[in-house]
Amino acid sequence: MFKSLLKVGFVLLAFSTAAAAEPIKVTLLGTGVPTPRPTSFSASTLVEAGSEKLLFDLGRGSTMQLYKLKIPLGAVTASFITHLHSDHIVGLPDMWLTGWLATPWASRKGPMKLYGPKGTVAMTENLTKAFADDIRIRIDDEHLDPKAVEFAAKDIEAGLVYDNNGVKVTAIEVNHGDKIKPSFGYVVEYGGHKVVLSGDTRYDERIAKAAAGADLLIHEVAVIEPELLVKNPVYKDIQAHHTSPEEAGRIFAAARPKLAVYSHIVFGTVKPAPDIPEEPLILRTRATYEGRLLVGRDMMSFAIGDTVEAFAPDGAKLAP
Repeated sequence: MFKSLLKVGFVLLAFSTAAAAEPIKVTLLGTGVPTPRPTSFSASTLVEAGSEKLLFDLGRGSTMQLYKLKIPLGAVTASFITHLHSDHIVGLPDMWLTGWLATPWASRKGPMKLYGPKGTVAMTENLTKAFADDIRIRIDDEHLDPKAVEFAAKDIEAGLVYDNNGVKVTAIEVNHGDKIKPSFGYVVEYGGHKVVLSGDTRYDERIAKAAAGADLLIHEVAVIEPELLVKNPVYKDIQAHHTSPEEAGRIFAAARPKLAVYSHIVFGTVKPAPDIPEEPLILRTRATYEGRLLVGRDMMSFAIGDTVEAFAPDGAKLAP
């Protein structure tokens, strides 16, 4: 009897150890900004932790990127919005309505869970009104589940906002400018590991504090050519709402994550660039930070376990 119990105990220990060692996977679905650049869709990040698939921001192209990953839209367990700028939410109607369809690549079961700053609930109510005809027709014609096109939305404040299946999500308020309040970053914790997303922000030491010792810190950044600031003054306002590479480096140096990654990359040039060059970002960041650093690209991914491994969009392993 004792030997049997001991054997069962070892089996349970093996399973619990395997579960504890299960990595978090993070995929950058969109690393860009409002610019309709085909190489970088706007902000969206997927975090897979245990049985949870969490989406942070729903920028342009987020549904298409999930399709490429062969992840059904209905498999996303909850979505989180950092703030209500259009480039972070234009993919919401697509995720909501397309994820409702009764196909293998959609088929959401139950209402769409959505968390975001004040105004999130009102936005979902107005979207439901705007797409009332589509909803009515599909329920009548395709016999879709009316519960699955509902929103389970919540206006959140800073603090713990989600705790499910061992995964905790904490919202941290960040400084994206005096008129964009509240604006959030997020901390995701699972199995003793921590992933931090800055959201859109100016230099803010609260991010460094929240990200202390994180496995992965994903931070926004802005580089705008001085000549462009003179030629097009709107870029002064844009720059004032974001973090320079030197400032981001100071955040990284204070937090000391295992890996720092840039996403939501604002790169303004006088002559439009087809893609975002990495060298200026890296060189300027190195003025204040010497640790592991990558410039994010759409579909770049990270596996977080005992170590933090990075992979290019084609699956090749990266060495930061």
